[in-house]
Amino acid sequence: MPEVEYWDIIDYAEAWERQKKLVAGIQTKRNRSVLALCQHPSVITIGRNGTGDNVVADRKFLEHKGIKVYDVDRGGDVTLHNPGQIVGYPIFNLLDYKQDLHWFLREIEECIIETLEDFGIKSGRVEGLTGVWVDGRRKICAMGLHCSRWVTSHGFAMNVCNDLREFGFIVPCGLTDKEVTSIEKELGTKIEINIVQEKLVEVFCKHF
Repeated sequence: MPEVEYWDIIDYAEAWERQKKLVAGIQTKRNRSVLALCQHPSVITIGRNGTGDNVVADRKFLEHKGIKVYDVDRGGDVTLHNPGQIVGYPIFNLLDYKQDLHWFLREIEECIIETLEDFGIKSGRVEGLTGVWVDGRRKICAMGLHCSRWVTSHGFAMNVCNDLREFGFIVPCGLTDKEVTSIEKELGTKIEINIVQEKLVEVFCKHF
């Protein structure tokens, strides 16, 4: 079972540095795997498969709003983090589990699907795409990982009660024919992010 760290609301750059330190610790000392959970002030990240063209908002406009854009070494395209979204960084030593990154991605997706089911939301996968979807067209959780010497970093972002309007600043995951949704939007009622986070940890610890 992994250790769980709660980073609360943390700047993206600081969280990235913390991830790197955890990765290095596991690689050199074979420390225990860690699941770090947090929220970020509004920020846009572009993964290895992404392009700056999928950031559609003017960069000066984003700068004025204090929204930084980072090119990062995870898989996937463009995504956005903002308060009310659970961001999970599973810094896992896959040598302790299974040396298969695709298996790991599917397990994380399953954890999200089971968590959502507990809140009455039916979700699933879309063939050929990574992440978790409602009705196959509304993305509720984005995912993108990096793996070095079988230690993973980056992770997933599950929309709970965040401002979905900010996703208009990007083409989420480079997909023009899909929507973005959240737990709150699907339920049509307010929800406490901590309640969702507690259930998510319970499910993760069951799987890992």
